[in-house]
Amino acid sequence: MRIEDYPAQEPFTEIGARYHEEVLQRAGQLTGIDVSYGDDPYQSISIFSAEHPTGEVLCVMHGGGWTNGYKEWMAFMAPAMTQLGVTFVSIGYRLAPTHVFPAGYEDCCDGLALVYRQISQWGGNPEHIYVGGHSAGGHYASLMALRQNWQAERGLPDNVIKGALPISGTYEFGPESGLSMRPRFLGDETTGADKTASPVQYVHGGAPPFLISFGDKDFPHLIKQAEKFAELLRKNGVEVSVVQLDDCDHLGASFTSGEPDGVWPRRASSFIQR
Repeated sequence: MRIEDYPAQEPFTEIGARYHEEVLQRAGQLTGIDVSYGDDPYQSISIFSAEHPTGEVLCVMHGGGWTNGYKEWMAFMAPAMTQLGVTFVSIGYRLAPTHVFPAGYEDCCDGLALVYRQISQWGGNPEHIYVGGHSAGGHYASLMALRQNWQAERGLPDNVIKGALPISGTYEFGPESGLSMRPRFLGDETTGADKTASPVQYVHGGAPPFLISFGDKDFPHLIKQAEKFAELLRKNGVEVSVVQLDDCDHLGASFTSGEPDGVWPRRASSFIQR
């Protein structure tokens, strides 16, 4: 889908505008196969097939502070994964402030349900689905991997997600999060979304493995959150690998995930295949 065909979203911040230009330039003319899972234009996925698929499927969600972004942002990651045989899917979702939590999260779950039912058409195995994403997308991926109240209502097996690969994600909201301001996607403070949207609240034994990544020059509060989250997962017996991406700030951590010979694609491939 063309960016100009989407409904308007919040104006970009300076950092958001830089990211938007960079990822679209990196993607070039690369486009996936678009499939809708809802009536809203943001409720759609893009599928990138591997020439020699191994069956593994990586579904990612874009960042943008829950108020910005397009599924097309993640297209630049596809070549690095498809060359390894991984079927790559970018899941779009509705944005705040028009759609507050849990709307975007529910969209991601619905998008994954579509992947589960149809991905075999593009070389993917529905029994080998992994989730990931950058920033806000890493938050949604982690929440999907840990919460256990959404799979059955969509006719999915409880273990539909085999692993999570968040990059520079947010794992906790509220007073202990270190966030300088409360994200608007959480909606009214009386809803309790600070807690219900926090992945740390759902850590449990038996959760799928995690590959947690962040830049060594990332936002300090996100680095602290990642380290705390990883430790909590370990204490609950969950398999965790942590990747610090050298010489990467918040945006650089995303950019390096699409470099075919970069650290992240190699680590992600090993994680998925293991």
